[in-house]
Amino acid sequence: MSFGLIIIGDEILSGKRADKHLPRVIELLGARGLQLAYADYVGDDPDRITATLARAFASGDIVFSCGGIGATPDDHTRLCAARALGVELALHPQAEGLIRERMQDVAREQGLNYEPDRPDNVHRLNMGVFPLGAQIIPNPYNKIPGFSCAAPTGQGAVHFVPGFPVMAWPMVEWVLDTFYAPLFRRDAWCEQSVIVYGAMEATLTPLMQAIEARHAGIKVFSLPSVDHPQHGRHIELGVKGSPQQTPPAYAELLEGLRQAGAKIGPELVRNQ
Repeated sequence: MSFGLIIIGDEILSGKRADKHLPRVIELLGARGLQLAYADYVGDDPDRITATLARAFASGDIVFSCGGIGATPDDHTRLCAARALGVELALHPQAEGLIRERMQDVAREQGLNYEPDRPDNVHRLNMGVFPLGAQIIPNPYNKIPGFSCAAPTGQGAVHFVPGFPVMAWPMVEWVLDTFYAPLFRRDAWCEQSVIVYGAMEATLTPLMQAIEARHAGIKVFSLPSVDHPQHGRHIELGVKGSPQQTPPAYAELLEGLRQAGAKIGPELVRNQ
C-alpha cells in the first residue's frame, strides 16, 4: 500500500497560511519506516474536493486528509466524502457523545450552565455528522473527533483530521499506530549519497542507469543545487534501498565517480 496526503483549504493556496502538514506527515511516516508517495492540495471547492476524494478511495491507498471538517459554510469535506462514497451523512453516536462532552467542559470552564438545545450548541453537533459507516478518530486536544472511511473496494482508506496541526498530528499518529503497525519497517531503509562538484547530470545519467539495472530494488537519485551556502553549485548523488542492498550499490556509485574523475565531497548517510 502507498501513503497519500490531501491538504484542503483556500488559505493554503492563497498564501494566507503556510502548509505545515506535508513535512510533519513525512516525518511521522519516516519514523515508522514508511514513505509518503504523493500529496494533493485542493481549495474549498466542493466539486474538486469530491473528485480528489473519489480518486483517493479508488486508489486503494492509505490517505490522510487534513482540513475542512468543521461546521462553517466553507467546510465541505464531510459532505464531499459522502458524495465520493455515494452514501448519506448521519450524526455519529460516538461523535455526538464526545462533542456534547466538549460543550459541557467549555460551559463548566466559563462558569455557565450547559444548554444542549441552545442553537449554537445544536449547530456544533454538525461536526459529528459523518458518512455512514465512518469510524471516529479521537482528538486528544479538544475531543472533537475526526473520522475514517474505508474504500468501497475493501482496500485502503481515507482518514480525515482537522486542519489545525495541534489536533491533526497526534490524530495521524494514532491512526498509524492503531491500524498500520504491521506495515512499519523500522531500520529497513537506508540512503547513502555524496556531494559531487562540477559535474552535469547528463554525464552522470549512464552511471545512474547502470546501477539501477544491476541492483534490483535500489533507487538512484540526483539532487542538483546552484546556490548552496556551503557547497555552492553541486549535485548530491546517491542510492536508497534496504540496508542490505544499499552499501554495494553505493560502493559501485563511488567507484564509477572516481573512474570518471569526478570531484567528490562529503558523504551522507540516512537511515529509517
